[in-house]
Amino acid sequence: MAAKRTVSATGALEAVKPPRRRDRERTLTELQLALSRLQRAGTKVSIAAVAREVKVTPALIHNTYPDFAEQVRALVHKSTRIQRDHKHQALQVQRATTTRLYKVIADQNKEIVDLASVNEALRGEIRVLKGIVEGKVLTAPFGRKTEQKSS
Repeated sequence: MAAKRTVSATGALEAVKPPRRRDRERTLTELQLALSRLQRAGTKVSIAAVAREVKVTPALIHNTYPDFAEQVRALVHKSTRIQRDHKHQALQVQRATTTRLYKVIADQNKEIVDLASVNEALRGEIRVLKGIVEGKVLTAPFGRKTEQKSS
């Protein structure tokens, strides 16, 4: 197939390459070679870097070659399985913490109710004792009902 010629903005004739024919195996081989080149060069390895090296879009790698994309993620320790497992572990820890905190809240609410009951009993007793000190009350039943019957 012959290259077409177009006129550029400057007026010069330019050859336009026809689009490449699709060959998934060849593209996958090019992706793997680009990945190994990036690793040997010691540059940052990412799906975008591999895509730039091969002159394709990262979306093509994600959508057409998901196994290769997972391989790249595993190299940079961002495997979806590893990420999912980390998130699941963090979720389990948070759930355990939440359960423990709800138990603490329930225990404290019960303690508050018990203390409020004791507080009201003590307020009543203080009113009676103030009445005795002021001479307005002569005697009052103190203590538990069982104690009063036995005395």
